Amino acid sequence: MKSALLSAVLALAGSASAALNVTGSTCTVTPLTTGVNGKEPDDTPQILDAFKQCGTNGKVVLSEGMFHIGQVMDLKNLNNVDLEIHGTLRWSSDIQYWLRNSIGVEYAQRSTAWRIGGQDIRIRGFGKALFDGQGQLWYDQNRGNSNQMGRPISLTLWHAKNVLIDGITWRQAQFWHTFVAYSENITMTNLDMNATSNSQWSTVNTDGTDTWNSKDVFIKNWTVTCGDDCIAVKGNSSNIIVEDVHCYESGCATIGSLGNNPGNAPDFVDDVVFNNIKCTHSSNAAWVKTYSGNGHVKNVTFANIVSENVNQPIYVTSCIYTARACDQSRLPITDVRWINVTGTSRYNIAAAMHCSAAAPCAGFSFQNVSITPLDGKSTPKYLCSNINGQTESGIPCTGTCPADWPQQLSGNR
Repeated sequence: MKSALLSAVLALAGSASAALNVTGSTCTVTPLTTGVNGKEPDDTPQILDAFKQCGTNGKVVLSEGMFHIGQVMDLKNLNNVDLEIHGTLRWSSDIQYWLRNSIGVEYAQRSTAWRIGGQDIRIRGFGKALFDGQGQLWYDQNRGNSNQMGRPISLTLWHAKNVLIDGITWRQAQFWHTFVAYSENITMTNLDMNATSNSQWSTVNTDGTDTWNSKDVFIKNWTVTCGDDCIAVKGNSSNIIVEDVHCYESGCATIGSLGNNPGNAPDFVDDVVFNNIKCTHSSNAAWVKTYSGNGHVKNVTFANIVSENVNQPIYVTSCIYTARACDQSRLPITDVRWINVTGTSRYNIAAAMHCSAAAPCAGFSFQNVSITPLDGKSTPKYLCSNINGQTESGIPCTGTCPADWPQQLSGNR
């Protein structure tokens, strides 16, 4: 009996050790094929061990095959490391584990399954890497509720500097696909994301990415289907450039939300460019959403935006979700340009912009904005309130925009 038990233990140990091969400063991880007692394997320990040994001045290679991720991965002190992903990472279906153990990331009580921090980090998927969050399980158990505590973001950059993420596909993310927090000089290119529910319950909160307390972020060549914000620039973000992105079923190009911090701490967003963005069957296209808080939004360009059957393409609000204290907000929105924004709106509202009376918008401008209602016969409306310099802005305002104007419409107005 003892001999049989010893043999089983040795066999298991051999299988686990064989999953990690170390050659110099390169750690290569091969996925386990069997687990314990008939359960699916958990590749997390081998992956964490690889980063422990090769996460500084080294390389971690995840080979082809299916990696089962059954535990959180918290890697905050990486330094000059390359991560090559050639296979699939599938997060486990143990919802209760993730609700209890996902890693807090400060913002609005959000949490994450994988946190990466440090400097000089290069993550490449070569167009082969696939992240499978088994999101349908999350969408069904969440039952359409918003921002469930403990529901994990797939990947978070945290106090990270000089990072490249390239060539990764996401399918059915658990929550937000990515989050960039307290980070700088981040490049994220050639990413493909799709979170789509096949049940009665919508995905809810499956953003493509959100930036927060970060600067110098470059995003290029993404395709995103998510049912929520595609690319969202949140508080204390600056020098954010987003180019060549196609967003489906989403909020598309978003500033916000911001201005809803504990203690009314200010949020600032500065120097953002969205360029060459296509928004297909989405809620909004090029828009700014703030709460009635403190801070500012300044110097934002939405250029070359194509709207395809978008509910309300251009939208600005100083009291998102609440419709409270809309005209008391001290969070000014200034120097925002919409350039070459074309396409179709689902209904007859091309733009609805309500700025705070206490801090009116200024420096708004439209250049070659042409949005046609999808029905082909309605006249597009441009609703504007509390915009300084409106007459020279190029905005063809056709009426005022009430403070409680909704983000999404259900028909012509």
